[in-house]
Amino acid sequence: MTNIESVHAYLRSHPGRWLVTGCAGFIGSNLLETLLKLDQEVVGLDNFSTGHEHNLEEVRLLVGAAQWKRFKFILGDVRDGLACREAVAGVDYVLHQAALGSVPRSIDDPVATNDSNINGFLNMLVAARDARVKSFVYAASSSTYGDHPGLPKVEECIGNPLSPYAVTKYVNELYAQVFARCYGFGSAGLRYFNVFGKRQDPDGAYAAVIPKWIAAMLADAQVLINGDGNTSRDFCYVDNAVQANLLAATCPRDGCSEIYNVAVNDATTLNRLFDYLRTILRANGVTVTREPAYAAFRKGDVRHSQANVDKAIRELGYAPLYRLYEGLEATIPWYLEQLG
Repeated sequence: MTNIESVHAYLRSHPGRWLVTGCAGFIGSNLLETLLKLDQEVVGLDNFSTGHEHNLEEVRLLVGAAQWKRFKFILGDVRDGLACREAVAGVDYVLHQAALGSVPRSIDDPVATNDSNINGFLNMLVAARDARVKSFVYAASSSTYGDHPGLPKVEECIGNPLSPYAVTKYVNELYAQVFARCYGFGSAGLRYFNVFGKRQDPDGAYAAVIPKWIAAMLADAQVLINGDGNTSRDFCYVDNAVQANLLAATCPRDGCSEIYNVAVNDATTLNRLFDYLRTILRANGVTVTREPAYAAFRKGDVRHSQANVDKAIRELGYAPLYRLYEGLEATIPWYLEQLG
């Protein structure tokens, strides 16, 4: 039995009460779905700034009426301290996913990114500390590595941030460390590397590359690649991120603050990603005839990103079940159903 299978078995026999902030978002709704299927009680907090009601409706249909009754939704904002305190009341585990994502968004509006990602994070830390929750896990980011040139990225070695978003995510880690030192309040930060999968929004100016490209290919529109296509990323399927959250939440903290990379220790160029998507779509009956177009590099983007996941493997028992290609094979049917 793997570590995550052991955690699933434990949770089914020991139901707990969880808070998922950003529960209507991409990763948050996948966490919500998994927890309800494990018969957990879940409180969700979201203001629908980037999440969607239709994500919650999809989860409701997938889990069924009995498990859906274990979910309590709070329409609220992490920037509101009262909403945070209401959400954590009686909670055992906190999975804090709420944030304003996107490097380009942060460059366009650094104040809004700071307000949600730093002030909102601090509100959640204070509320969770005061409620004496058992576990606090939060979404950190690979953007924290900034201009550090080393590959693969290891948790202890970071560089200078390249965007306001990266600054906010680094400040989250600093606050978590200070709360461990000052209050003995432990936490785990998960540095996500380009997470993708079902319910990731393909629309909007700040859509992530995989859903945006899939939507373009299904609409017979041209895919736009920023740069020369040789930029590389460590793409991580959402089920791997869900696994890491559950493992980190149930791992004893002992008042410590820890950081873990969440990825697969692989690097894929954007050109190869395009080829993978075209191949998998063809296998699903969709022929992509247009070649991509190329534009200027985006401000704030790092050239290459790849994670060393040894620490998560060693300390959490993390074992990513999906590499990029397998994750895309699992993802594309969902987009075909939604957009095809």
